[in-house]
Amino acid sequence: MTTDEFRRNRDNFCYRHPDRQSFVLCQRCLRTICAECQTQAAVGVVCPECMAEQRATRTPAQRTAERRWSRPAPMVAVASGRPVVTYAIIAVTGLTFLLTLIPGFGSLVRDYLSFFAPALYPQITGVFQPWRLLTVVLVHDGFWHVGLNMLALWFMGRSLEPLLGGARFLALYLLSALGGSVAVALLQPNIPVVGASGAIFGLFGALLIIGRHLGANIRMIAILIVINFALPFVLALVSAIGTGSFAGALQAIQISWQAHLGGLVAGALVGLIYARTRRRAQRGLQIGLLVGTTVVLLALLLLPPVIYG
Repeated sequence: MTTDEFRRNRDNFCYRHPDRQSFVLCQRCLRTICAECQTQAAVGVVCPECMAEQRATRTPAQRTAERRWSRPAPMVAVASGRPVVTYAIIAVTGLTFLLTLIPGFGSLVRDYLSFFAPALYPQITGVFQPWRLLTVVLVHDGFWHVGLNMLALWFMGRSLEPLLGGARFLALYLLSALGGSVAVALLQPNIPVVGASGAIFGLFGALLIIGRHLGANIRMIAILIVINFALPFVLALVSAIGTGSFAGALQAIQISWQAHLGGLVAGALVGLIYARTRRRAQRGLQIGLLVGTTVVLLALLLLPPVIYG
């Protein structure tokens, strides 16, 4: 085709602006449209006339859905770099684990930071050590324990922290840890607990809820949660075949399913708060709900003295 033939072929120019060359077609009428006339559709672009026709034939339900989902609702202050908070948590946890390996000094660190519910009630034990509610995530029972927990944190932190931002991710991690400690105080108050498993399960729960709201495929996350939560019960059931006592076997395997459950519930709740308060105008509401969640969790700690006397 010669240059003159090209110019005479109107299919090479926008039908609404004949002086503008274009090679993009409307996906409905297949007419050529320039960049100014293009409206992004689900697949390809459409011209203004086709878009007007499409909007005129919308049902009331479609209009409601478009108003709801066409407005941008990004996470407030979403981070864009490396998961710095995740790396910092891993570094501090790793350093604490190394300190617990020092002969003589390590046992003091472990005893001072691990969670032991009676240490929260001075009327019973004469001491009040509330920091244990959170410092429990720093203490681990061995190399494999800390290694697997930090590996899980690394995997999930790389996805969640850039999405939420460092501050929200840290709040999620700490509230999940708090939820795990509260569940232990309610369900297993007289046994010391160590490890970040409650906080890790909280990340699982938040990822499940946030992924569901974003339309992601959450099947694999749900399967991982079920497998990890069921693991101590399966191991206890296998052990009970030889010992005859399921409860004793469950306690002997030294996996705190109570912390897993509490962390999972708290993390899922925080994830729901984040998913439903994504807009910048909802920042105050989001902070208020997080504070309210913290207050409720702390209020639950008033129950163990009543329940167990």
